[in-house]
Amino acid sequence: MMSNVHCVTRTGLLAALAVALCVGASCKKTADTTKPPAQTKQPAPPAAKEAPKEAQPAVQPAAAPAEAPKPAEPAPAPAPQPAAQTAGSAKMVPINIELPKPMFVGTPQDTKVDNLEKPLGKPRPPFLAPEGTVLLSKGKPVSASDEEPIIGDIDYITDGDKEAADGSYVELGPLMQYVTIDLEKQSELYAIVVWHYHKQPRVYFDVVVQLADDKDFVTDVKTVFNNDIDNSAGLGIGKNMHYMETSEGKLIDCLSQGSPKARFVRLYSNGNNSNDLNHYIEVEVYGKPVQ
Repeated sequence: MMSNVHCVTRTGLLAALAVALCVGASCKKTADTTKPPAQTKQPAPPAAKEAPKEAQPAVQPAAAPAEAPKPAEPAPAPAPQPAAQTAGSAKMVPINIELPKPMFVGTPQDTKVDNLEKPLGKPRPPFLAPEGTVLLSKGKPVSASDEEPIIGDIDYITDGDKEAADGSYVELGPLMQYVTIDLEKQSELYAIVVWHYHKQPRVYFDVVVQLADDKDFVTDVKTVFNNDIDNSAGLGIGKNMHYMETSEGKLIDCLSQGSPKARFVRLYSNGNNSNDLNHYIEVEVYGKPVQ
């Protein structure tokens, strides 16, 4: 009986031990399962972006030394004015030619004359002559091939009146006529200005201007203008052109012809494109008396 008791007791102890082992294992399992779940690892927040660094200026190559400023170019010299021009050793100045009132404008379209120069279309430029040039002809004696003019007096030609009004011009007979101005002293001549008749647009024919110290124009005669295209005046064929009368008059340049010296000035004409008569309003001679 004691053996049985001991067997039962052993068996009970083994059973209790087994139960205890089971319970312990269960509890351990439960404890393991009740542990809070492991926290999911959150991704680390992105690292804050660093503020962009200021761009450092690129290192520029050393600038070449600045060139020294160039000296300013001198301004071009102004064009010389007529009053300051010189010819050789003589100072040249404009001649003061007083002009009469214009009586018409332009050139008529129906003017048919051979070898007729075209109008300038603007005022004539100043004529330059040596300083000290004077008007030599004003008030000087005048003679004419027609001693009894149809209208007016011969001395009108040098009286200083250049207007085209009645009483200001002399009318000579038809065909070839001439007038002669006595300067009363040999003079160096630079320019001659002629007004035949500028009240109407006329062209005078065979206009010839000659100079001489001989009042009869036989020796040492110099021709400074000639527009006789066929030698009808018997003074040679001229190289100058016919021209239209205007209030400016016809200026004959003697300076460019060597400034000839003379005492007498003779002017020829042979009618005009309106009639066969010859007219003169004024003739002016510019120069210097020979000392």
